[in-house]
Amino acid sequence: MQASTLRWKKDNLELLDQRQLPQKTKYVKCSTEKDVYRAIRTLIVRGAPAIGVAAAYGAYLGVRASRAKNYSRFKKELEREVKYLAGARPTARNLFWALERIQIAAEKNKKKSVTEIKKIILREAQKIHDEDVRICRDIGLNGKKLIPNKARILTHCNAGGLATAGCGTALSVIYASGRKIKMVYADETRPVLQGARLTVWELTKSGVPTTLICDNTAASLISKGEIDLIIVGADRIAANGDTANKIGTYNLAVLADYHKIPFYVAAPVSTFDLSISNGGKIPIEERPADEVRKIGGRYITVKNVKVKNYAFDVTPAKLITAIITERGVIRRPNKKKVSNIVK
Repeated sequence: MQASTLRWKKDNLELLDQRQLPQKTKYVKCSTEKDVYRAIRTLIVRGAPAIGVAAAYGAYLGVRASRAKNYSRFKKELEREVKYLAGARPTARNLFWALERIQIAAEKNKKKSVTEIKKIILREAQKIHDEDVRICRDIGLNGKKLIPNKARILTHCNAGGLATAGCGTALSVIYASGRKIKMVYADETRPVLQGARLTVWELTKSGVPTTLICDNTAASLISKGEIDLIIVGADRIAANGDTANKIGTYNLAVLADYHKIPFYVAAPVSTFDLSISNGGKIPIEERPADEVRKIGGRYITVKNVKVKNYAFDVTPAKLITAIITERGVIRRPNKKKVSNIVK
């Protein structure tokens, strides 16, 4: 992928506007926390790791003009900004994880001046940014060991560089596997078409053999023996390994189980939420109805028809062959195995 998803430039955050892809490569400048909130909420930036990085910078943008004279006052301002940014989207764990890191960094340095704490917050955001680049690389290196020669892989939504600060999670495994890949099939991923617009754009730019399919084509391909494995990303993983990812992922896991092909999840350790015991407790975002009613800004159905537009679904751990992280591979995930990797 040639364009960076996020970049810190001239003391502002610049985000590649993913709503414009693949037709336009355009950056949106965020100079306030409100800009970052809007960017996350409206899918200018998306993907759990990328959202986390953006939110960390957003926290800094929210307090950089603070005139607080002491840490007590500054802490209240930071808490207000963190709470505001955390409300942008409810499901992706990395959003909350990154904001927690910003608060911890500030708290650890509370005896320093407010001016110095602001600098520390910015450095922490940059650290989260840089770490994600390395994490993506390591996920790819760990995952490529699971990929057979001449692999035909199905992926869903977008878990590539556009969803991270690096080369992706699920797509990182594909990139690291290189010539082992015979074909990658990308689901279009209704209703926002992240697969068609983003994953195909990334893969073709990287020279990966790619075929776009409708979401409802996956079962037919798998039944014909044309898919060797499925690999997806994740937005939040519960303590027992249950995984929330883009709506439609659960369908694929059931298909993989029925047809006896591997179903892999690739995600950083920061996506795990050990405070949630199982997937039934993961908050699932419901997005605006017009995302389903419209394509390209034009209605494709009755304007006022009722819509259920869940952004994510939950795949039970028992349907997951393995979760690939930067620290290693969790085969047949359960609470004990997850704890051994994450803690």
